[in-house]
Amino acid sequence: MSPNDLSLPAPGRDLRLPFGIALAVAACVAPLFLGNYALHAIIIALIFLLPAHGLNLLVGYTGLLSLAQAAFFGIGAYTSALMAVHFGTPFYVNLVAAGLVAGAIALPLGIPALRLRATSFVMCTLGFVIIGQAIAKNWIGLTRGDMGLSGIPKPYFALGPASFTVSGTMSFYYLTLVIAVIATATAYLIVRSAAGRNMIAIRENETLAESVGIPTWRYKLVVFMISAAFAGFGGSIYAHYLTVVSPLTFQMYYSTTMLIIVLGGGAGTISGVIFGLSEALRIAPEVRMIAYGLCLLALVFWFPKGFAPLIDRFWCFLKERK
Repeated sequence: MSPNDLSLPAPGRDLRLPFGIALAVAACVAPLFLGNYALHAIIIALIFLLPAHGLNLLVGYTGLLSLAQAAFFGIGAYTSALMAVHFGTPFYVNLVAAGLVAGAIALPLGIPALRLRATSFVMCTLGFVIIGQAIAKNWIGLTRGDMGLSGIPKPYFALGPASFTVSGTMSFYYLTLVIAVIATATAYLIVRSAAGRNMIAIRENETLAESVGIPTWRYKLVVFMISAAFAGFGGSIYAHYLTVVSPLTFQMYYSTTMLIIVLGGGAGTISGVIFGLSEALRIAPEVRMIAYGLCLLALVFWFPKGFAPLIDRFWCFLKERK
């Protein structure tokens, strides 16, 4: 037997870093090659990535199926719109306020809701969306009802004596891209921390997690608030991008869209949410609902864990080829 027969195979080169760099470069130069409609579709996709990350913390890492993201998305949108219209505050102040208000409102809602189990919790979160839309329609003195709030200014930044407004589609694309990257990094740090490991323990076996000293109910409440804050941030950007909000911001379509992004990409993975079924399907609006239906059927029958396993197989294939 020759010495070469005893040698170990050289480890394959991990291509995730160069692929990530290539993806970042492509994202930076995309506006130079895409039209306004394609940029609009990507902006909407990036906006919905924020509440999807929040929902993934609930569904994928803590094991709580929630339909309340549209409610907190709408709360964030109205908070940011009201502050911008009535007080003229800069965009970054509105953005932070939208997330804080959504998270704060999630606290009293989550205290009773998180004591429920399974289907009861899902129905309770659905009720949050219905209540939010009813308030937006009927509190006319604040929200102007079905007329909505219009004339929301584009993102305005005031840094000392200097100030500028993000007005064009390309500028808004880069602003949304930066916020989406920060939100993705934040979600990654959360799930990689000790708190993230405790969340996974709760998802796998809540009774066992509680028996080893993990305060499961407190964790679920905090994650519920963080998830709501992510949705509030997304709602704020959405309001400033469209410059109008209405009770339709609370529609269940948004909750199902966020759920499809998480389940389609692969609940419990950050990369799965990024590559999930996003609002980029707006590029073909005439077949969007058909595409949603076909993708859902594919998920149920062939990809019950989402498309994240396919991404892992792709990396393994490239590694073996090297």
